[in-house]
Formats: sequence, C-alpha cells, structure tokens
Amino acid sequence: MRLLLVEDDAMIGETVLQVLRAEHYAVDWVRDGNMAEEALRTESYDLVLLDLGLPRRSGLEVLRALRARRNVVPVLVATARDAVGDRIAGLDAGADDYVVKPFDIDELLARIRALLRRSAGRAEPAFEHRGVSLNPATREATLHGEPVSLSAREWAVLEALLARPGVVLSRTQLEEKLFSWKDDISSNAVEVYIHGVRKKLGANLIQTVRGLGYLIPKQ
Repeated sequence: MRLLLVEDDAMIGETVLQVLRAEHYAVDWVRDGNMAEEALRTESYDLVLLDLGLPRRSGLEVLRALRARRNVVPVLVATARDAVGDRIAGLDAGADDYVVKPFDIDELLARIRALLRRSAGRAEPAFEHRGVSLNPATREATLHGEPVSLSAREWAVLEALLARPGVVLSRTQLEEKLFSWKDDISSNAVEVYIHGVRKKLGANLIQTVRGLGYLIPKQ
C-alpha cells in the first residue's frame, strides 16, 4: 500500500516515516501544503496522513480541495490541534479519522489499517481467499493454515490483489502500490515479486491477463 505523509515537523516526520516503512508501506513524505496538493494531483495513494498546521497552504485547504475533486482516498488527520472545534472542522472538511499529537504509534497504525480495510469494503481484519490468509495487523501469512514467509514486496503485491479479487491491476498500478518516489524500480520488478508469490502460494493463485496485468480470481 502506498501512503502520503504530509508533515512539516522534521522529527515527527522522520519517526513516522521509519515506522510506516517498517510496516512495509511505500511512503512519500512532503512538508508543506503546496507539495501535498501537487502530490495528490499527480500520484495515486491508498491513504493520506495529513497534518493541519502546514506552511504555504493549510491542511484543511488541501483536504477541501481534495474532496472538491471527488477524490475518495482515505484521509487520517494527525495534528496538535486538540480543540473539539478543530476536530469537527477536519471531519466536516472530509477527513475519515482524526488523531491528536502526541499520538501512540500502535494506535496510529491500527487506525491506518482500519481505514484501509474500510476503503476496500471489508469488515474483517484479515484477507481470506482460496486458502490464503493475510493478517495486516500481525503481518502473518498462511496457506491452508500453514505459515508462509513473504518478503515485504511480495506481501504488498499479494495484498493489493487480494483486496480486489477479480479485478485486473496493471503493472503500473502495482508499481504505484509498491514503490515510493525515492525507490529504484527495475523493469521486471513486479514480475519478480509475483513469481515469488506463485512459488510460495501456488502457481494458479495469481493469473496473468495478457496485455492488461494480473488478478486473483474471485472463486
């Protein structure tokens, strides 16, 4: 999953960036409202972690502009503004959830997982499909109840496809979920990770749709 972190405080931003990457998220970090606006207009994200007190353009302005474009990406507001009125303003502007700094990292991660789950239309915490189970909270993967060790990028490919069974994702769409701006991307990276998943979970789990991309069948 690819996240946009919008945070102008260098210490907080670096800490959150490291935590999110340790959880195998691909993360882009911007430090002001104009950069956030540009990123949201040009890139595709699964979730935005947004501070409100930003230089150049406020987080509320960024959020209102995002929703005015009918972009439905989940937005988790994380800010030091703890007044009830500020929380109401953020939620009414289109935020999906709200945490107040200083926040507990484990709670932040749980809220991110909940928003990602909700945006995928799932109520259950784990992905369960064709004998494969992925638990984002514990990072455990099993095949017919037996544990399977996946690399971070193999996990990311599988999670993206399991989130939408029956839907074809192109190589470009998968790359967008796997890599942040600073990552080097080889021309066959997606194919390599899909090969790894097939080797560990079965050759028929992920199907290639020639000329279009990859999918996991609904049944």
